[in-house]
Amino acid sequence: MIKLSERLAAIASRVPAGAALADIGSDHALLPCYLAEQGIVRTAIAGEINEGPYLAACEQVRQHRLQARISVRRGDGLSVLHTGEADVVVIAGMGGGTIVRILADGKEKLAYVRRLLLQPNAGEKLVREWLIAQGWLLAEETILLDGGKIYEVIVADCHPQARRLNSALLAQTGARIGGGQAEDLVLEMGPHLLAAPPPAFFAKWEGELIKREKVMAGLKRSINPHAQRKLALMKEQTRKIREVLQCLQTVKP
Repeated sequence: MIKLSERLAAIASRVPAGAALADIGSDHALLPCYLAEQGIVRTAIAGEINEGPYLAACEQVRQHRLQARISVRRGDGLSVLHTGEADVVVIAGMGGGTIVRILADGKEKLAYVRRLLLQPNAGEKLVREWLIAQGWLLAEETILLDGGKIYEVIVADCHPQARRLNSALLAQTGARIGGGQAEDLVLEMGPHLLAAPPPAFFAKWEGELIKREKVMAGLKRSINPHAQRKLALMKEQTRKIREVLQCLQTVKP
């Protein structure tokens, strides 16, 4: 039986029963094989651009005798799909900019997709901004610690009232963390995560503040005007993040 990491298990638990899955950047096809073995997905496509992971995925599917239910394909992003083949798409373990590029380049392949499960390693704000701009509902977010690293999973659903619901979510979250917080900060930190932050959320942002302090220390030594403008911006962003964390620490049960 396949055992998933905490990160992949968090994604697997959010795949609806009976889904036709596409796992883009599937690596060893662990997620599709697990979901097929558990009877959660009816079919799956494992997409991989690089030869090594593609061959490893093929072997994984063969070993588990799942060739009839899982198709392993080599190609870039959503190019491995035909429109209508998948109703749930997973893109995990990439930077936010790469995830957005894959979604944008293959936008026509999303016509019949009802759920996106996205796990950016960085650039979560870019992903949330793209989803909102394209009319996807930010349905859920989770953050977890796995193998000493912190991961975020963003669940986006196709919903007829997505724009209205997203607008309400951002407004309500901004009000909860102190009122008047800039929308970009809510998108940076995650509206659902801000609404109910677990310990991993605080661990992530305490670590981010340490990184920012190191960057600002370097900028302070520069006399370059561009560096000084960047320093001023980072100082203001850092101040806002500290205020949000303090507010959340105050109100949490």
